[in-house]
Order: sequence, then C-alpha cells, then structure tokens
Amino acid sequence: MISYLKHHQIDKARWDECISRAINRRVYAFSWYLDVVSPAWEALIADDYTRVFPLTPGKKAGLPYLFQPFFTQQLGLFSDIPIEQYTAESFMNAIPACYRYIDIQVTPGFGPVLSGLELIPRTNHELGLKDSYEGIGAGYSQNTRRNIRKAMESGVNTGRNVGTDELVRLFRENFGEKEGKLKEHHYEQMGTLIKAGMQNRQGFVRGAFDESGLLSAAAFFLADSSRIYFLFAASGPRARENGAMFFLIDQFIRENAEKPIILDFEGGNDPNLGRFYKSFGASEVLYHRLLRNSLPALLNTTLKLTRAVRKRVK
Repeated sequence: MISYLKHHQIDKARWDECISRAINRRVYAFSWYLDVVSPAWEALIADDYTRVFPLTPGKKAGLPYLFQPFFTQQLGLFSDIPIEQYTAESFMNAIPACYRYIDIQVTPGFGPVLSGLELIPRTNHELGLKDSYEGIGAGYSQNTRRNIRKAMESGVNTGRNVGTDELVRLFRENFGEKEGKLKEHHYEQMGTLIKAGMQNRQGFVRGAFDESGLLSAAAFFLADSSRIYFLFAASGPRARENGAMFFLIDQFIRENAEKPIILDFEGGNDPNLGRFYKSFGASEVLYHRLLRNSLPALLNTTLKLTRAVRKRVK
C-alpha cells in the first residue's frame, strides 16, 4: 500500500534510512537536502518506508503542481531493490489528483508507461575513479592536458581556503547573471546548501588561485557514499587564460584516484558542458525528465500566452 504524507507527517529519520539503503541513492533525496530546495516537500511511502518518492510542490497560475527544484538533478522513486515497471506505474498513479501538471526528473531505471506521460531523455556525465591517476589521465583530451600544463606553468595552485560567499559571488557574476534564470532566493539556497553540506561533513569548497593569489575558479564538491558531486562551480575571466578550472578538477582526480567512487559532474545537456566533462574521460549516463499535463485546454492556452508576454517584456 502506498501512502501520501504531508511534510509534517514524514518520519525523516526513517526516510533517510531508506535513502541510505536505496540502490539508486542520490544525495538530493535526503531530508536535509530537500528541506533546503523544497521546504514544503511531501512524500509517497510504501511498505513501511522501504520505498519512498518525494513530491516537490509549487504553484502555477494558482494551481498546485510538481516541479524539479533548482540544484536537484534527479529525484523520483527510491528503493533497495530494482524498480519494476508495475511499481513505477503504481507510484505515479498514487500522486494526488490535485497535481495536474508534473515536470520532474527521475533516476535511471524509472520508466513507467502510462497514458499522457512523457519521458524525455536527459544526459549526465560520470567518471569512475577506481583506476590509477595515470590510467584516468590517459582518457584526458589533448585540450585538457594542454590547459593543465598551462595552469602549472602560470603558477596556478589550489586550496580550500575559499568561503561560501566567495563561491556564490563568483557563480553569480560569471554564470548566474548571464543565464538570468536564478533569483535572489536561489543564491540564498545555494549558500545554504553549501553550509549544510559542510556542517554534515559531506562537502567542501576547493579554489584555484592565480600566481598573484587571486581566485580564478572555485567548486563545491558534495560527497555521499560512493559518489562525489561536482555540485556548484564557477570560473572568472582569468580562468579562461590560465586553465584554472581544468587544473582544479585534475587535482581533485589526482587526490581521489584508486578509490571506489564516482565523480558525478552533475550535468551535460548543454553541449559545451558535455564536451568539457568528456574531456576528462567522463561517460554519458541517461536519466529522464518526466512530464504529465492534465490541465484544462483553456488554462494551457492562457499559460502559453502569459509566458509569451513575459518573454517580450524581458
């Protein structure tokens, strides 16, 4: 039996135990992470917390819907055994009827086949680090090797003496403002996630500094079980000249080679980012964006017109 629980009804200790045991475990599904990115998150629970499905609600035109929170690549159904199609479909059918619009991203292996449900392939990039540093480095592209040499020759060095605010500022100035999608509260969420990860002793910020000691690039790594996420990263203008981000990632790989962990680059649908991650030897891993739209036709038309007007205003 699948139960629907409001946020205050969820036993977070038992929830986290389930995520810890899940064969498709992802850090995004732990309660502390969800509390930051979706404070009112709800849940579907089955078999006394042996299978769980987080629901991340929002509102569209005043109506409740499910969306994928920022900084959260994959959610969906988490289980300690392989997920069968029947189970996936049962959980989708158990989502409360009030959520007539669903736009979420789910882990690999979750593939319900239901009328009105669309699964869109998405691409992540992952690099296994169990090989020696020399073995992993053999998979680097020529351009990556060239940039690492450039960084070394120009005196780039790395360290952990980078504050949360410094990384958020670097991200905001060199990525966020260009993209234009992030609002003030998203930057606050980013800072909160970094601080929470460090408080849990799971995360750390690594910086790459030029020869004069100025920060050229920085990244926040979040470790969980056998996976380390390249969660937030940003480069300043100087990094394009001195190869600082290439050097930062290479140093991380050097320090963690021969460990049974996966470096999860946490992205890759952008072709440029995909090429960058592949230049370190990363492989593509597919997951899915899941869409279901059962809104009335008139409301869908109104929403499309509203979005079109907003684009013109911008």
